[in-house]
Amino acid sequence: MSDKREKALAVMKQMLPPDIAKGVETPPTSGFGAELNGLAMTMAFEPLWARDGIDLRTRSLVNLAILITLRAHSEIEFHAPAAIRNGATVEELEEVVYHSAGYAGFPAAVSAREVMIPALKKAGMID
Repeated sequence: MSDKREKALAVMKQMLPPDIAKGVETPPTSGFGAELNGLAMTMAFEPLWARDGIDLRTRSLVNLAILITLRAHSEIEFHAPAAIRNGATVEELEEVVYHSAGYAGFPAAVSAREVMIPALKKAGMID
């Protein structure tokens, strides 16, 4: 196993709930879209999340800003709790939403907030 792969696996296990991390680490081999989890490892975790240069907290905050702009709701739901696991605070996530309102627009920021609230509640990160 390459050093990049090992680092990517360590990052993934830190930022994801165990059941999701297991699905990316050992992706299914059959079924609709079965290769998607493997692609996440080879296209995102290895080449991007395992890079040096910025810490995981910063990487998560940048990632959320991009996802808000794209209105990628299922990804926001997934990455908001991951950002907390990577060292961001709830207040910092709020600031990313506020800042995004000025650059991505209020509809994008409002919809991101509406996705983040239940995701963070489900993860036990807010009341």
